[in-house]
Amino acid sequence: MSSEKQWPEEWYKRYLLFGKWSFEGIEVKDPGLKRYICLRPVIVPHSMGRHEHDRFAKAEVNIVERLVNQLMRPGMNAGKKARAIKFVKNAFEIIHLQTGRNPIEVLVRAIENAAPCEDTTRIMYGGIVYHQAVDISPQRRVDLALRWIAEGARMASFSNPKTFEECLAEEIILAANKDLKSYAIQRRNELERIALHAR
Repeated sequence: MSSEKQWPEEWYKRYLLFGKWSFEGIEVKDPGLKRYICLRPVIVPHSMGRHEHDRFAKAEVNIVERLVNQLMRPGMNAGKKARAIKFVKNAFEIIHLQTGRNPIEVLVRAIENAAPCEDTTRIMYGGIVYHQAVDISPQRRVDLALRWIAEGARMASFSNPKTFEECLAEEIILAANKDLKSYAIQRRNELERIALHAR
């Protein structure tokens, strides 16, 4: 599944994201997330929701498109996919200018760093509720990382002269560098700290 698959060599040359960024040579370093971060080459990250009716099929959706989908989540921007794609395209340009690296690779590093490994669940014994630490499935780890990156960018851009694209690029770069100023990294650390006390 996903990045374990080897796509045909000519795909990497023919299909560049937004006509600029290549998926070639990008590797998922976290072995747990390898099957769930899809790096299939695409030009425009828009699959028209073909994965919607199959269980767990979102693991086969390109990772950039999954970020785009997260940006449409609450309220006003729901359904405005063209607008969300434009945000990601501009954010990728900013990431490249600031880091000099392939923005797809920076996004993959950010997801790996922001994906939590442990969470807590409620367990009830004889009317008493207590929290128990549990491992998180790889699919949910990717979901949470993408949600927190989008959430962090949204919160940073609120009442801020910076544009949303700049805030999104900054959040992805900070998460890729494991910087504690990143909202996604803060949320991961907080979740894992609570899980540590619930062991």
